[in-house]
Amino acid sequence: MKEKKEVYKVKPLTEGKKNIIANLIEEYDIKTTEDIQEALKVLLGCTIKSMLEAEMDEHIGYEKYQHSDDNNYRNGTKGNLV
Repeated sequence: MKEKKEVYKVKPLTEGKKNIIANLIEEYDIKTTEDIQEALKVLLGCTIKSMLEAEMDEHIGYEKYQHSDDNNYRNGTKGNLV
C-alpha cells in the first residue's frame, strides 16, 4: 500500500505577513508576475550571499579584511558579474 503524501496546509495570513507583502510590493514596484520573479531573484540572491559570507566567517574564524597571526587570512572579495 502506498504511503499518503503529507499535504502542506496553507496557514492564514497574519497582519505581519500582510505588511511584509505590502512593503515588498511597494519596494520593488511589483505590477506583473515578471516583477515578482525579479524581486524573488534579488531577495534570494542576497539571502544566499549573506548566508555564504556568514558561513565563511564562521569557518575561518574572522571577518573579511581582518588579519590573524597565521598565514590563513582573508583579503576581502571582488564583485563578479554573473
